[in-house]
Amino acid sequence: MKLQRKNRLRATALGALAVSGALVLTACGSDDNTGTGADGGKTSAAASNIKCDGAKGQLRASGSSAQKNAMDLWVKNYMAACPGVEVNYSSSSSGEGIVAFNQGTVGFAGSDSALKPEEVAESKKICKTGQGINLPMVGGPVAVGFHLEGVDKLTLDASTLAKIFDTKIKKWNDPAIAKLNEGVKLPDKPIQAFHRSEDSGTTQNLGKYLNAAAPSDWKYEAEKKWPAPGGQAASGSSGIASQVKAVDGSIGYFELSYAASQDITTVAINTGGAAPVEATSENASKAIAAAKVKGTGKDLALDLDYTTKAEGAYPLVLVTYEVVCDTGNKADTLGTVKSFLNYTASEDGQKVLTEAGYAPIPEAINAKVRETVAGLS
Repeated sequence: MKLQRKNRLRATALGALAVSGALVLTACGSDDNTGTGADGGKTSAAASNIKCDGAKGQLRASGSSAQKNAMDLWVKNYMAACPGVEVNYSSSSSGEGIVAFNQGTVGFAGSDSALKPEEVAESKKICKTGQGINLPMVGGPVAVGFHLEGVDKLTLDASTLAKIFDTKIKKWNDPAIAKLNEGVKLPDKPIQAFHRSEDSGTTQNLGKYLNAAAPSDWKYEAEKKWPAPGGQAASGSSGIASQVKAVDGSIGYFELSYAASQDITTVAINTGGAAPVEATSENASKAIAAAKVKGTGKDLALDLDYTTKAEGAYPLVLVTYEVVCDTGNKADTLGTVKSFLNYTASEDGQKVLTEAGYAPIPEAINAKVRETVAGLS
């Protein structure tokens, strides 16, 4: 109970930070007012460090809902610092974002998964002289949230998660769940598992984790489209979070910021290590820190270790990418794309992530991101 109270306090604190951060950024950027913003008000010290060189007009972007809360904070801070510039990020899904990018209707796309070879090939039609590349920008845990009246602490492992989302485990008092939760009174109640209705990189990352950590129990390919039969569908991470919040007996997956903002209790994962690991920004960072760049050239796609048993490392993580052309970006938005992404990859931009329940990209990787952004053409 002490652990769960700590969990709830952590989630509440994260939610408060995210909300307060958004309010502060909307009004003036920060309590540390050092400059004048687009609305004539004050901007924060962080905002005053934003370089608006070359930025102009409107920049449209779309994609991953996993990074929506981070994007909201970044956009507000950036627009406060760069008068006359409008950045419009439409939170839809990774799949829709990549389609929009390859149709040339957005300056960049957000995706929870790196571009597939066929998507890279398609991007060459839009990038003309180059191709789409992946720039890791947001890290964090994929939280598994649940709503079970009378139960405020729950541990699961990859095998039980796989069987729950594959509708092989149908009741909350199933022996496999009970074995992981000694002393917890589990009700004889049906499990209502929610998954994404549209193509989603978050779904694909969950699949990658289950493929790696429970290969005998999860036989599906890690794709953006939900692969398993049964369950209930909801649109976007916000849609799943809303359903889990409302429905007793439910379980679903979404980014930690959604759990924090709606005060949804999250599952601790038994990795086979010394103790079950909670979904926190700090614990996700421990897993992401071991990631290696697998992309070639200017592409910085990462290879994540979903089977880590390192102490305190939360293995169910995702990294969202901003997808841009390495060369051949549209001249009318190139300056704004470079300026905005230079901010999001900056030290100030990455600090915002922790406040919103995300995990900053490791600095060694982030330095490569900034270098690549500077060279976009």
